[in-house]
Amino acid sequence: MDWPDTIYQMVYTSVCTSLACTLVTGLVILLAFLLIRMMASRVKAGQKGSEVSVGFFHPYCNAGGGGERVLWCAVRAVQVRYPAARILVYTGDTDAAPDMILAKARDRFNMQIPDTNLEFVYLHKRRYVEAQYYPHFTMLGQSLGSLALGVEALLSFVPSIYIDTMGYSFTMPLFKYCGASLVGCYVHYPTISTDMLAQVQSRSSSYNNRRRVAQSPLASFLKLRYYKIFAWLYTKCGSASDCVMVNSSWTEEHIKTLWGKEVAKVFPPCDTSHLSHTVGDRDGDEVRILSLGQFRPEKDHPLQIKAMFELRQILAEEDWDRVKLVIVGGCRGQEDWKMVQDLKDLTKYLSVEDNVEFHPNLPFSDLLAEFSKSTIGIHTMWNEHFGIGIVEMMAAGLLTIAHRSGGPLMDIIVEDAGARNGFLAVTPQEYAAHIAYILNMGEETREGVRNRATASSDMFSTQQFERGWVRATDPLFAKFQ
Repeated sequence: MDWPDTIYQMVYTSVCTSLACTLVTGLVILLAFLLIRMMASRVKAGQKGSEVSVGFFHPYCNAGGGGERVLWCAVRAVQVRYPAARILVYTGDTDAAPDMILAKARDRFNMQIPDTNLEFVYLHKRRYVEAQYYPHFTMLGQSLGSLALGVEALLSFVPSIYIDTMGYSFTMPLFKYCGASLVGCYVHYPTISTDMLAQVQSRSSSYNNRRRVAQSPLASFLKLRYYKIFAWLYTKCGSASDCVMVNSSWTEEHIKTLWGKEVAKVFPPCDTSHLSHTVGDRDGDEVRILSLGQFRPEKDHPLQIKAMFELRQILAEEDWDRVKLVIVGGCRGQEDWKMVQDLKDLTKYLSVEDNVEFHPNLPFSDLLAEFSKSTIGIHTMWNEHFGIGIVEMMAAGLLTIAHRSGGPLMDIIVEDAGARNGFLAVTPQEYAAHIAYILNMGEETREGVRNRATASSDMFSTQQFERGWVRATDPLFAKFQ
């Protein structure tokens, strides 16, 4: 056997096969692009050509979280600024009628959204963006799934201006190049960040980097290659946007680094006017610690429960008995409800179940009552992109402890002497130490922190958001005037 010839034939066959697969894949993508663009053109031809339409892509518009507050404030800002514009919300909440969605926005956010020129485009392929269907390569799976959802949205209605308000950046080239729409986006959190790349490279385990991957050099190497390829795709999709808005200094840094584009920093709307009247009698025997955030892995609720365990070690028994952690959060589906049960099990394992309460999907009126009864606020997400809940707790007069990273560190909480408006921590021990310190603070010192916290929340008001949104998006509308 002539081994050199055999090896040559194997290499030649492999190269030819790879080239053939690449050409076939490229041809399929090109044909799909041309077909979608042709179908979108037909849809657009059947629409009124004279009106300006704005499509907000937000498949979970009825979720009731901070992202939904941004959506509805943005919708209202467009309604006021451009009353003749036709506004559409692409949503996958097929089980909720328009009046139900608007009623929930009113009840959850204390926000009236006029239904004038407002329509909902219901999408039936939302399952393609749900993480449960992608146990591996989740980011890529969800991003490719968003293309399927985006095609459904595009072929339902082609807007003059398309705005992604939920982070599905892969849909932006679709609307720009197949629908000829102007494209904008509001980025709450980059799908991939340089921090995530660094975490995999350093082989650190976290909610998005499993321990068994972090401990394996080969798995870490392959995952890093995957992340870099995904980051390249994410950058290409981001380049399709004509207007980029970000919600914090942390997100701004990452998007500038990844996309290489100028961005407008528009802090999310924190309607704190209703919170200035929630301060109740907090001088009773019970000390309530309020946690506010959706039940998702990245919020790191276990850290709060571990902090309670550590707190028990440093408090006298009579002081421990009067401390209660109250966890309020939104549940979107089965995975979120399972997380609540897991957290309850953790409280039992650490023997703090009598000092922890859970309130999933708490109505707005009951949430206000919790604000009025609480003394301390707690938030534990690492690299929280901003932290609307943190601002709300500070505005309500809660002595707030947040994670020393992301938006809380860069935009919200100040720890300088004489200017302190909150506290920052990382470990359960640090959180526990801050809680114990607050419990022993004098009333004059407490009031100083509260007053500074309440005053600093004004820079994140709904009015500031609306002004920033209009300023950033005006160039998009100018092209239709």
